[in-house]
Amino acid sequence: MFRSRSKDDKAPAAKAPVTSSSTQTRDPQAPKGRPTPKRSAAQSQRRSVANTKMTPKEARGRQREERRTAMERQRAALANGDERYLPARDKGPVRKYARDFVDSRFCVAEYFLPMAVIILVGSMVRVGQLQNIALYLWLFVIVAIVIDSAVTGFRLKKKLAEKFPDERRKGAVAYALMRTLQMKRLRLPKPQVKRGERP
Repeated sequence: MFRSRSKDDKAPAAKAPVTSSSTQTRDPQAPKGRPTPKRSAAQSQRRSVANTKMTPKEARGRQREERRTAMERQRAALANGDERYLPARDKGPVRKYARDFVDSRFCVAEYFLPMAVIILVGSMVRVGQLQNIALYLWLFVIVAIVIDSAVTGFRLKKKLAEKFPDERRKGAVAYALMRTLQMKRLRLPKPQVKRGERP
């Protein structure tokens, strides 16, 4: 009753025939038995696999390369005025109009640095008359810059209110006045209008 089965009885079970379905590959046209993953899920899975395989050194190198590419794009945008890659402080139609408004005008402030050098050299010469002239010239330059900047800022603020009533204009006047302190050919982004042209 409780006797063990003989070796002959166990043999058929051990030697089960191998079916042809286990050795054959699946037909490409046959259903695979699972739903196809969405594109976003597949992309995120590939991205996570790629990130796990990257060593820290390779990741740092890749970040450096991406930063270098972004800086090159930004440098090119500053030269040709491409809005897509400009820094955040230079983007937008309000900032572009402020740049064009300043670049189309003659500003006293853009010659501040050359005049400051001339005045400094004149004040160092040990001649009383030249030192007095340098002092008066310095006062004249400061007053001229203040008056010109005030007039430019007032006109620009009025123009921005007319042209961009619904846009955010905060900081645009200060941005333009800071631009007047640079000589026109040294300004970034590069000027897109000539003197006398209306922006």
